[in-house]
Amino acid sequence: MRATVMRNKKLVVDNNIPTPTPGAGEVLVKTLACGICGSDLHFLKFSDKLVEGARRSGGPFVMDLNRDIVMGHEFCAELVDFGPNTQKRFKPGQRICAMPVLIKPTGVETVGYSNDNPGGYAELMRLSESLLLEVPNGLSTERAALTEPMAVGYHAVQMARLQRDDAPLVIGCGPVGLAVIGALKHKGVHPIVTADFSARRRELAQQMGADVVVDPKQKSPYESWKEMAAYSDPSRAPALPPWMSGPALRPAVIFECVGVPGVIEAIMSAAPSHARVVVVGVCMERDQIEPMYGINKELNLQFVLGYSAEEFAETLHNLAEGKVNGDPLITGKVGVEGVAKAFQDLASPETHAKILVEPWHS
Repeated sequence: MRATVMRNKKLVVDNNIPTPTPGAGEVLVKTLACGICGSDLHFLKFSDKLVEGARRSGGPFVMDLNRDIVMGHEFCAELVDFGPNTQKRFKPGQRICAMPVLIKPTGVETVGYSNDNPGGYAELMRLSESLLLEVPNGLSTERAALTEPMAVGYHAVQMARLQRDDAPLVIGCGPVGLAVIGALKHKGVHPIVTADFSARRRELAQQMGADVVVDPKQKSPYESWKEMAAYSDPSRAPALPPWMSGPALRPAVIFECVGVPGVIEAIMSAAPSHARVVVVGVCMERDQIEPMYGINKELNLQFVLGYSAEEFAETLHNLAEGKVNGDPLITGKVGVEGVAKAFQDLASPETHAKILVEPWHS
C-alpha cells in the first residue's frame, strides 16, 4: 500500500508498505481522511525528545526512530475486512471513527505513533473493533475526521471543571485552541476571550465562537480578560478585601494552547491570583517555570492529554448534530504526495489551520 512515512526524520512517500493484517479483535480499514495534527509537526522535529520523555515517564510513545513510522491519528475510515474473533457489528463499506489505539492482551498500543501500527497517512490501517463508532448518517467524512482533535478540546474543557462564574481565556488559536473555543461555546461559557499573534487564527477564533480576540502585539490578553470578567450581576460578586479596589472579577480559567517553551511561565507571570491554568498545548522540549509565581498567586496548574472513550463518542455525536462546528478548522486537503509540503505550509499560521490527508487521492 501507499503511505507517507517518517524515515530518518524526513517524510517520504513509499508505495510498497506492507498491507496490515488485522489480528484477533481487529479490523482492516481504508483511510478516507486524516488530519495533520500539530503534535505530528512537533514529533517530526522533536521525536527523540518525545521518545526519551515517554521512556522516563512511562508514556505510550516509545518507538524505534531508526525504523519507519506512519503517522496520522485524526481519521475517518471505511471498514474493509475483519480479523479473527471479531463480532462483525458493522458491515464492510460503513464509515467509522475510532480512538487511535489498539487494545492488545499486553496492553494498549498507539496508532500513528508506532513502528508497527501505521496511522492515517497510509491507505489502510488496523483498528480495534471494540472501539469503532459508526459515522452518523449525514455527517461528511471531512467533518467526521475532526472528531479526534475536537475531542481534545472537549476533554480540556471538561478537565477545567468550569463553574458558573468562571471566565475563560484561551492563549493560542491554532487547531487545539480552536477546539477549546468550540467546546467552550458548546457548554455556553461566555465571554470567551482569546489571543493569538496571527491575524488568520484570530479570524478563525471568531468563526469558532470567540467573543473577544486579541492581538498580543497590540494589547495584553490579560487586560482584555479583566475588561470582560466583571460580574454582570453585582449581587453575585464576592466582597473585596479593604485593600483592593475596583470591581470583583470572576475566577480565571486560562487554557494554554501553544505548546512551546516559556508559555506556561509567561501565563503564570501574568495570570490573576487563584487562576486555574489548563495546559493543553503539547510541548516536547524541556521547559522551566518559576514556582514563586504559582505560590504567591495560589495558581492551579492542570495538564491534560487526549480524551476518554465517552468524550470521543460524545464529540462525534455533537459534530453530527451540529452542536459543535469544526468547519473553520479545515483549510486544505492533500494526497500522500503532498504531506511533506503540507507540514511546511502548516508552519505558517497565516495559511492553514488543519490540512486533511486523503491517501487514496493524488
